[in-house]
Amino acid sequence: MHLPFIFRQLLRSSKQAVVFIFCVVLSLSTITAFSGFSESINRLLQNDARAFHAADIIVRSHSELSDPLDRAIDDLVGKGRAERAKYYEFYSVVRSGDEGDSVLADIKIVESGYPFYGNVRLKSGGSFHDGLTSGRTIVAQALLDRLGLRVGDPLKVGFITLVIHDVVTAEPDRPVDLFSFGPRVFVADDDRESLGLIQKGSRVTYMNLLKVSDPSAVNRIASRLKKVAVVDQERVDTFQTAQSRFKRFFDNFLFFLKLVGFFIMIISGFGIQVTLTAFLKEKETSIAIMKAMGATNRYITRHYMLIVFILGIIGIVVGLAAGYLVQHGLALTLASFLPENMQVSISWTGVVKGILLGFSVVALFAFIPLYRLRESRPVMILRKGPARVEKRWPFIVSGLLFFAFFSGLVFWQMKDLTFGLYFIGSIGCLVLVTFFFAHLMLLVLRKIHIRQLAFRRAVRGLFRQGNPTKPIVITLTASLCVILTIYLMEKNLDATFVQAYPPDAPNLFFLDIQPSQVDDLSAIIGRDIIFYPVVRARILSINGVAIDRKKEGEKRRDNFSRVFNLTYRDHLMDNESIIAGGNLFQEGGEEPEVSILDIVVDMRPMTIGDTIEFRIQGVPVKARISSIRTQNMESMSPFFYFVFPEKILKGAPQTIFAALNVEENKVRSLQNTIVSRFPNISVIDVSETIKIFSSLMKQLSGIIRFFTLLSIVAGILILVSAIFATRAERVLESVYYKVLGAKKRFVFRVFALENMLIGLLSGLLALIMSETAAYMICTYTFDISYRFFFPSSVLMMCASVLLVVVIGIVTSKSILDKKPIAFLREQHEA
Repeated sequence: MHLPFIFRQLLRSSKQAVVFIFCVVLSLSTITAFSGFSESINRLLQNDARAFHAADIIVRSHSELSDPLDRAIDDLVGKGRAERAKYYEFYSVVRSGDEGDSVLADIKIVESGYPFYGNVRLKSGGSFHDGLTSGRTIVAQALLDRLGLRVGDPLKVGFITLVIHDVVTAEPDRPVDLFSFGPRVFVADDDRESLGLIQKGSRVTYMNLLKVSDPSAVNRIASRLKKVAVVDQERVDTFQTAQSRFKRFFDNFLFFLKLVGFFIMIISGFGIQVTLTAFLKEKETSIAIMKAMGATNRYITRHYMLIVFILGIIGIVVGLAAGYLVQHGLALTLASFLPENMQVSISWTGVVKGILLGFSVVALFAFIPLYRLRESRPVMILRKGPARVEKRWPFIVSGLLFFAFFSGLVFWQMKDLTFGLYFIGSIGCLVLVTFFFAHLMLLVLRKIHIRQLAFRRAVRGLFRQGNPTKPIVITLTASLCVILTIYLMEKNLDATFVQAYPPDAPNLFFLDIQPSQVDDLSAIIGRDIIFYPVVRARILSINGVAIDRKKEGEKRRDNFSRVFNLTYRDHLMDNESIIAGGNLFQEGGEEPEVSILDIVVDMRPMTIGDTIEFRIQGVPVKARISSIRTQNMESMSPFFYFVFPEKILKGAPQTIFAALNVEENKVRSLQNTIVSRFPNISVIDVSETIKIFSSLMKQLSGIIRFFTLLSIVAGILILVSAIFATRAERVLESVYYKVLGAKKRFVFRVFALENMLIGLLSGLLALIMSETAAYMICTYTFDISYRFFFPSSVLMMCASVLLVVVIGIVTSKSILDKKPIAFLREQHEA
């Protein structure tokens, strides 16, 4: 090895080397950051799993436990093998007094044993159990702020008044319920009956926590309890198997970020290839001289492989460091979603994976440029030799290796074959469509006869020998397309459901109405109101095939593993129409019938006459599909997946809810009036809830957009690499222009127009493709009307064009400043 030669090559091409390193950093930092952040969350959940769930075994149900399961737990407690603590969680409206303001709160009624692990921290620093006694309540600071209360003030909860004793600052299992649309209110179990809020059919989560005396027996005891639990009604988990909403949310969010990371990795990989091509193109003369002096292809390839290895090592190290910083940035940005004890630390397993990933990416994309070293010939010292016809097999092998590597990485990260295939197919289609239209537009541009000289020379520059115009346009187009599509989707969803909330749509929802309260509630409201009976049930089988709940639960879309809300009526709602079956139900039908929404058919193909078996409050009911309905999804009216005839469900345990449109200035007074009369009824202001949810989504989509913008950076790096790769040709063009009498301003205009054409081609293609993609998603997936938002979309496109022009001109500055005499002297000396 000739080490001085290697270092000279690096120092004399420092710009290309820096761009190459940046491409490696970009390809590695995002994907390792997302993987490391995911590992940090998983490690946190594993290390503090007991504290996150406050127990060894967690038994969850939406009704009181069945007798067999309750007796089994009592038996364990009686024999001293476990301790038991219950808590009840639900939403209800609380008030600052008999005539005061009200707010929807997240109520948690706890027994004295809660929590077995972890601590409920109070603002005063006092003991949770000493403070939470009968007649007292402990609340979140947000509740005090919203109602204007202080510690020591009374709080009306249900049918009783409690005194606010302290403020909760942290609770062990709070991350289990990531999104809560109401502040926490703790109530002692001694006051449970007095509250009067837990009634038959109420939406309450019944939790039984067990602390096992022998830690090694946790799984064994949990298995015994599962055997006596009612299937689909009672869930038994250990602290290791219980899935929290916190984990599910971050699994889904990081899953999407990893998709963005894969996209950035692909774009950056092309940047590595183009940059290395530019680097080696600058070395053509040196390589030709080496071959003239007797150097073999193997000798030259070995030296330049070592150069690539050195640059790759630097890029990998910097990429890993950048990935670690990105992890911290994610933790700071998502601080409101994370537990207080969340620590981002170095995962050495992740470091090893990152190093292997970095080397794989560099090797895959460096293969073709390094292989082309064989094409350099000594004759190139004196003149340009005729271009050889390149062999196809290296490109085929490189493409197959990249496809195998990328596919394996996708399947490894996603662990979902079907979705992985969809993702790979989508990326492939995006690249192919972009390639086709980019090729078509460049072909048309090349055929157009242009009279204006500067513009004509700019167009010719796009097809300069060695100028990778097509890869640049494809890269920038694909990147801009993804960013614009996300932007347009967010704008349309925001316009449909937040900004353009229909003025006549319901904005108040009343939950947990008891049948005996319907008439009195109607009298208070003073106008016609539609009441919707709700019966909760699970689906056991479809056409006799049992539902695989584990497999269903692994799906990332709505599925049959959850509890559904059923209703009964004999008419269609105003925003509904039948698309199959003719009538809602068949007249005179003897067997139970059910009408389903078309969303159910999307979950699993079904048709008229198919059967669905439900478990309704422990009773199996098999119903035949009588009709399939569709609904205008822009409407904010309530909807149900399953509708039964009245005779089937009227006798089942049920609650009732109602929806009402109320003027904004009357919402608070009506809520206060209803809650003061019926404390068990929860009144939800949907418009306020949507604003909260929209705020959360904007925060998350902002993070996604930031990382997607990195793909634009990758495209810019390819542009810079292209200018480096064609530097000699550009310098020669600049010199010819100046020798022929052109001013520097003319040369500047030619180069600026060339970059502007690249930006315009990319921007126009991205705008058309993103508008098309967003339109199809909004129209066919979300079933909402589409708005094009042309002004803001065009503004974003213009910004990207300006960025391309500025970067191109800055990178070409040394070419523009080149004096003809200096260039000719250099050529003579060479």
